[in-house]
Amino acid sequence: MLPVLRTLTWLAAGTVAVLFLTQPISTDAQLTLGCSAIVVMSAIWKFGRGKLARQSFLALGTFVVMRYLYWRLTSTLPPVSDTLGFTLGTFLLCAEMYCVLILVISLIVNADPMQRKRLPRDDDDILPTVDVFIPSYNEDDYILATTIAAAMSMDYPKEKLKVWLLDDGGTDQKCNDSNPVKAEAARARRADLQALCAQMGAHYLTRARNEHAKAGNLNNGLKASRGEVVVVFDADHAPFRAFLRETVGHFARDPKLFLVQTPHVFLNPDPIEKNLQTFNRMPSENEMFYSVTQRGLDKWNGSFFCGSAALLRRTALDSVGGFSGVTITEDCETALDLHSSGWTSVFVDKPLIAGLQPETFVSFIGQRSRWAQGMFQILILKNPTMKKGLHMIQRLAYLSSMTFWFFPLPRLTFMLAPLSYIFFDVKIFVSNLDEAIAYTSTYIVINLMLQNYLYGSVRWPWISELYEYVQGVFLFKALVSVAMSPRKPTFNVTAKGLSLDNDHLSELAWPFFALHGLLVAGGLMATWRYVFEPGVSDLMLVVGAWNTFNMMIAGAALGAVAERKQPDRHPRLIVDRQGSLEILGQTYPVHVINVSAGGCGVIFTERTPSEHDVENNIGRLSIVPMGTIITDETLPVMLKHGTLNSDKVTTYGLEFADLNPREYFVLADLMYADSDALPRFLASRRSHKSILSGTYEFIYWGITEPFRALAYMRKQLKDSKEAVTIEATPEMSAEMLKKLIEMAKTGTPSADAAKTKSIETKAA
Repeated sequence: MLPVLRTLTWLAAGTVAVLFLTQPISTDAQLTLGCSAIVVMSAIWKFGRGKLARQSFLALGTFVVMRYLYWRLTSTLPPVSDTLGFTLGTFLLCAEMYCVLILVISLIVNADPMQRKRLPRDDDDILPTVDVFIPSYNEDDYILATTIAAAMSMDYPKEKLKVWLLDDGGTDQKCNDSNPVKAEAARARRADLQALCAQMGAHYLTRARNEHAKAGNLNNGLKASRGEVVVVFDADHAPFRAFLRETVGHFARDPKLFLVQTPHVFLNPDPIEKNLQTFNRMPSENEMFYSVTQRGLDKWNGSFFCGSAALLRRTALDSVGGFSGVTITEDCETALDLHSSGWTSVFVDKPLIAGLQPETFVSFIGQRSRWAQGMFQILILKNPTMKKGLHMIQRLAYLSSMTFWFFPLPRLTFMLAPLSYIFFDVKIFVSNLDEAIAYTSTYIVINLMLQNYLYGSVRWPWISELYEYVQGVFLFKALVSVAMSPRKPTFNVTAKGLSLDNDHLSELAWPFFALHGLLVAGGLMATWRYVFEPGVSDLMLVVGAWNTFNMMIAGAALGAVAERKQPDRHPRLIVDRQGSLEILGQTYPVHVINVSAGGCGVIFTERTPSEHDVENNIGRLSIVPMGTIITDETLPVMLKHGTLNSDKVTTYGLEFADLNPREYFVLADLMYADSDALPRFLASRRSHKSILSGTYEFIYWGITEPFRALAYMRKQLKDSKEAVTIEATPEMSAEMLKKLIEMAKTGTPSADAAKTKSIETKAA
């Protein structure tokens, strides 16, 4: 009886809502309705608490969005007789419908995100055996050594923990490459990593051929190992000591659990954060997904495998034939197969790994292109709407995660649509100024309020629009390639661990200059037409404002592709550790305040070496261990000069000398013993950003960043003109030419190409 009553109640409520939504009212009444909704939502936001207030806020906002949607569908399309206007207007309407669909699904998924309680510590004798997989391809030895040491240092019974380095850079296929240089490099890599694993106590494993990319590598690991639980860490994702204690206990509490996923947190900024200088004060782009969306999915048994920082049950993987490798996003594909087979998942909202992300805009776009192509592949080849075994919200969740990557189409549509009216007087949106204020402006404000209410502490206003625009310019082509040939895309490893020695424009910057110039021209044309052209209506004001907003996005994007220099190759983690530094026969107590794979910052707590004893002196750093002592080794360091910080305290830099494999365990203890280090860092930049302050910051970028980008362009053009052409004479030896080429390669990126090309041409 109760299910029937509940169904009837929902049907009645839905009928009333539809009747209310479709009720024709005057423009003034719509404006009053929209403004009233804004006032009531503001009051709920300020004074309301609890689930009822949250649901009321979301329901009221959704109602205004639906009113706008009904108006757009019924009143704003150009007449069919205007073929061009109707076609372009329909295309714009479809783009808006897509955005509303994504918004509605996100409201459903994130209406009440799950917050799991921390598990009690289980006794060692009941813990499962664990195999840790670290898939590798072309990473540097020091990155791999750091991750291996951190994985082996996790708080877990040693007899139940095995760490495997799965090396796809030293396969038989690569060692027997037809190119002798590549073959020798692969053989040398295999020998080096075998020795590294032997010295560190890890297991080295490679395979015959590089088939099915990362999924094939992981499946090869499954064949060689026997642990009940498999943990996957990317090669540059080092775990904190408490990783397993915070996560593995979920498997004993749910026999159908296949996955425990944890957040990905990065020690270095992505290119947009670096170039706009927001890393230490603004939440990263991925924090909205990991801190809100994954918790929302978790409520509906929909959180999915993200490729790393995750634990998976072996029997679950065996039931579906291992890691799925049909697409290039094996993680989400594997989760989809297991969810549809009746297995469950858990998301633990505590950052327990520290990783690296792409430093350059080129590598950033390469990574996102792979994600977009892989998700589109899954949608085509394993459509979640048709997948048996999923419940309705799971289908919506997977559909949302896949269709999200269609954003290049609407984003570029919104960017270019105003220009059709400004330049060609093509009306693709039928409205007057009063209707635009009553419907469109209130919809925009409500939409911003909904997003800021749900995500304000982890996503600043307008940041989503910026990230979508800078990616959309290039991801459109990637999506088209999948549509043409769904099985064609191949897995490409993302380049990380790079450094940028100078300020320069990204190689991919030119489309952003072209689009920004086009929008500036559109703004000038709109102004001229409104002021001087007879008969131009107030609609030009609306379209001009829209174009101006697009100019702000495009201006901020120019800042995103104007690459700032980043000479420090090793990103630092803020820590709070005590130790001692032995230098020149003297021991000094120190407080370690930050650390990276290349060095650390210390403050002398009692006495300080003399200036004569500081610069470039070799010493040994000892650390007071946290918890179980892993090793009594110390770290070889070189003491650098001190710098006075804002608190009038001198911080000294210590540069690590070449570490042997055992010393990486000391580094792992220093960096990853304190599992609260990352939560403290994330909390420090998660202050809520209001709509007004976020809009101000965004406008500031939109105005100032184009000037910085232009300055970089002028510098590169100047450097190119000043590139020196070196004439090769008969008296010039080959060795001298080689040295000159190397000297030319030390210039700026644009000068590099010009100098080297000129030298090599003359030498030929």
